Amino acid sequence: MVCATLAGGVFLVLLGILSGLYDVGADRPHTAAARTLLAMLRDRSIEHRIADIVAPALDDPARVREGAEHYSAMCVDCHLAPGITVSEIRAGLMPRPPNLAQQPIDPRVAFWAIKHGIKASGMPAWGQSHDDDEIWNIVSFVRQLPHMTSDDYRAITAVEASEEHAGAHDEHGHGHEHERAHDQ
Repeated sequence: MVCATLAGGVFLVLLGILSGLYDVGADRPHTAAARTLLAMLRDRSIEHRIADIVAPALDDPARVREGAEHYSAMCVDCHLAPGITVSEIRAGLMPRPPNLAQQPIDPRVAFWAIKHGIKASGMPAWGQSHDDDEIWNIVSFVRQLPHMTSDDYRAITAVEASEEHAGAHDEHGHGHEHERAHDQ
């Protein structure tokens, strides 16, 4: 009986997929069931993969400043910041990325998600262009976001902006090279 019920469930899921009735448009929210299943898949997958990750010391002010530079250049449009509550790109993302100014996140989860990205979510794999130390810097800054005011955020990112104008090294103002993949 259990096997027949399971086979029937699989058949219904496949029928639903093959019918094309489920709207995958990013401008339409997932159904409650799909949202629950996708969140469960994401959370369990990440939980399984972070078991061996050990976070370094993340309270170093230099690490936080470097992370602020990366965050303001690469993350704020999707994940917002204190005093930044909307963005054009975020409005079109489904599922909505977490607002990291309002939501603390386990440093190991943040590291893994930043490094590897999350399929079908719009979250890129920054590990393709940033080394682990740079990713930990971002994590260090992200840990501070829920405790910052908009003035704190502007102050720490203003340092980055003034350094960028004084002598930018690359497209978002810090001194390392990004590899570029070009289509042939």
